[in-house]
Amino acid sequence: MKRLYLTVLLCLACGGASFAQTNAGTLVLRADNIEEILQALTLEEKVSLLVGGAGMTPDVPNVAGYTRTIPRLGIPMTALSDGPAGLRIDPKREGTDQTFYCTGFPTSTLMASSWDVDLMEAMTAAMGNEVLEYGVDVLLAPSMNLHRNPLCGRNFEYYSEDPLLSGKMAAAYVRGIQTNGVGTSVKHYAVNNQEINRLENDARVGNRALRELYLKNFEIAIKEGKPWTVMSSYNKLNGDYTQQSERLLTTVLRDEWGFDGIVMTDWGCKENTVKSTKAGNDLMEWGNQIEIDRILEGVKRGEISQEELDRNVRNLLKYIVKTPHFRHYKYSNKPDLKAHAAVARKAAEESIVLLKNDKDALPLKGKESVALYGLPSVDFVGIGTGSGWVNTEHIANLQEAMTAAGFTLDEDLAEYYRRYLDTQVMTEKMEGRRIDKRHRTEPTIAVRAIERQAEANDVAVFVLGRIAGEGADRVVPDDFELSAIERELLQNISLNYHKLGKKVVVVLNVVGAIETASWKHLADAIVLPWAPGQEGAYAVADILTGKVNPSGKLPMTFPVNYMDIPSSQHFPYTWDMTQGRRGNRKNVDFTDYDEGIWVGYRFFQTNDVAVSYPFGYGLSYTTFAYTKPVVKAGKDGITASIIVTNTGNRTGREVVELYVAAPQGGLEKPARELKAFAKTKPLAPGESETLTFQVSTYDLASFNEAAAAWETAAGTYQVQFGASVADIRATASCKIKAQSWPVKAIW
Repeated sequence: MKRLYLTVLLCLACGGASFAQTNAGTLVLRADNIEEILQALTLEEKVSLLVGGAGMTPDVPNVAGYTRTIPRLGIPMTALSDGPAGLRIDPKREGTDQTFYCTGFPTSTLMASSWDVDLMEAMTAAMGNEVLEYGVDVLLAPSMNLHRNPLCGRNFEYYSEDPLLSGKMAAAYVRGIQTNGVGTSVKHYAVNNQEINRLENDARVGNRALRELYLKNFEIAIKEGKPWTVMSSYNKLNGDYTQQSERLLTTVLRDEWGFDGIVMTDWGCKENTVKSTKAGNDLMEWGNQIEIDRILEGVKRGEISQEELDRNVRNLLKYIVKTPHFRHYKYSNKPDLKAHAAVARKAAEESIVLLKNDKDALPLKGKESVALYGLPSVDFVGIGTGSGWVNTEHIANLQEAMTAAGFTLDEDLAEYYRRYLDTQVMTEKMEGRRIDKRHRTEPTIAVRAIERQAEANDVAVFVLGRIAGEGADRVVPDDFELSAIERELLQNISLNYHKLGKKVVVVLNVVGAIETASWKHLADAIVLPWAPGQEGAYAVADILTGKVNPSGKLPMTFPVNYMDIPSSQHFPYTWDMTQGRRGNRKNVDFTDYDEGIWVGYRFFQTNDVAVSYPFGYGLSYTTFAYTKPVVKAGKDGITASIIVTNTGNRTGREVVELYVAAPQGGLEKPARELKAFAKTKPLAPGESETLTFQVSTYDLASFNEAAAAWETAAGTYQVQFGASVADIRATASCKIKAQSWPVKAIW
């Protein structure tokens, strides 16, 4: 009894920061004895910690992966689970009637459209609470590779074509999740910009493009978000697998950027596990005995030094002592899903983009009779597929959301779509096929039926849908362009409603950019909610009625034609795994990033190439004026400010994008580059707000490959305040002195 009493006292003394001692005198892991634990671990135990616990029996079932436990030293198992739009766990479990649904939050591309880091942080704080209360230690997110090409199947998980916007939004995501005492895993590090042959594709990228684009967003997220973990990607980078690249995982990530967490592989390790371990990949997921044996043999043969082994194990232990499992957190399995649904809806409302609004077609009054067209009106795309999916209890569709908002729907038309969807689902089940929205086709509607609907209703709303996900890229023309059925339907709707003086609204319920230039003249208004999560349909209805004034802006460019995009020359858009069709082999085995830094608006704006909608573009139901630009140069960079005034008659918010044009001479530069952004509070008509921006001298630098250094050239910089990259409202200038920052890692 005395011995037990002593143990209790020791446990209380250790507090929540340790995996408490179970017997007096027994060595167990604490936050302050990691070096002692390192000495106590056997070689086999050290190696086991570096390999995921696939096949183990955890207390949290059906998550993506685990770390292994060593009970004798008080080292607990920890749980890792997807994903970027919310926690992905199975909603039902054996032995209980309780359900374990999670909230389907708006996807990353939509959140980037908010240009609001505070909104992102608030939303992911709610998301992180579900991670905590369902007993998970690390959310395998955010995903943050660039939108190099609109056909990447996972673009909905990613943020933007611009590294600054991507990095800032990802950093906010990390901060929000981690306020709950759980971790994140920034992924996929790095240059995972296509899904075709993603396990083996070699991304061949020049040093300047690599540094300025494909690593810069990760750099920002690492430095400003401080994630617990980073996930290395499957692909190769300039000949080496990223999970085996010491330059990438140690020299850049740790030595240059100061990352101090763990690096884990994506789910599936390459054969040379020894090389991954030496490079600084601390955790092999999802783990198997083969990988344990490889590392053991590598240590015994001297290929992995004791110092390298201990370095990785030390990183794992530092991670473990931060986790809820180590703290013995008593998770409830009952997060407040109702409250989180409200957060998801609010996030979607503040992020939706209004692309077109001729003659103030929107907002509607909310009492109109509406003919709601398009299969996605009932088969709504809330989230993409794959690891980005979330098992929600319900995803609202636009039929129910618009009814709830007060609209009267054409019930015969609504029933037609419901029956058509039921038939498709039944057919999929009877044929034993996986239910897949991607393969559902839009039904035809006879012209005479559309004529009757136009006579009977006040307005037409046509929902165009696209879905995609992990493991496959989108294709041209199927995913990027309208199908023949969609185009004909839109033309017939436009003709028949417009001849009666009635409005046509298009809702783009899509996971990636699509072609709009050839058909946008047929619509009076175009609303872009992307894939807006489980409550997103309600957010769309709120935008249509004017209950919410749209304030989102595009995080990427909408081109006129797919082949206008430089990377389209080296993207395997004709590859179809099911049909066996192939594009150019180099687009599959390896991809040349020959466009260099000329990605997205950097190319279009600099070369004056017409686009359908420019980067940063988005309309509002009110108008804004930009006045009194001020720019001051200091020792460490630029401070800029602008006054934004609501000059319209509705309360609204405005995103101001700060672009910088560098002086001539030296490295070739884009016409302008995004260097900062800010969003106003809700401004009433006539109300103003001063927005202030900070841009460091380092933020202005470009990467000089020949000198292996970041360089900020001396000269006069033009600072531009824009409503989009193509709509600069005010400018000012300042002089900057030259400065450089050398690096060690060159590819």
